[in-house]
Amino acid sequence: MSTEVHTYTVSIYTENNIGLLNRISAIFQRRHINVESINSSISEIDGVSRFTIVVSISEDQMKKIIGQIEKQVEVIKAFYHAEEDTIYQESCLFKIKSELLFEERQIQNIIKDSNARIVTVNREFFVLEKSGRRHEIELLYRELSVFGIMQFTRSGRIAVTKDEMKISEMLQAFNN
Repeated sequence: MSTEVHTYTVSIYTENNIGLLNRISAIFQRRHINVESINSSISEIDGVSRFTIVVSISEDQMKKIIGQIEKQVEVIKAFYHAEEDTIYQESCLFKIKSELLFEERQIQNIIKDSNARIVTVNREFFVLEKSGRRHEIELLYRELSVFGIMQFTRSGRIAVTKDEMKISEMLQAFNN
């Protein structure tokens, strides 16, 4: 039995039904497991949605949760992957006072060094976008918070596996 805690990325392929997110989150809640990030989007197969959830738990707990998730009628298939088996990113937006962009040379250097991108600028504020690993986003947040952040939001993780997943054939069969 493996009780060592690891961070896992969970991919859940589903039909797009109302209420499914509540039932999936309840599976984690009943076990007192904190969801670190969640993202929902369309998948590579037409008509099939994909949830990407990040949790830090033991592999034994992860296997039990996958079993519970797959019992949901709308769930086609659920997978879990260790950090080293995925390629992943998060994205964020920062809203900052425009005067800082022009008056604080250091902010321009931070933007350049972090590979962030200016999305929009107006008289009151500018908006920065940054995609990357969580630690990169957290570093940029710490650097910019010194100057004052008007608004901040970060997406959940999006991820693909390094190895081929046979889900496409499985989902193709599901659609036929």
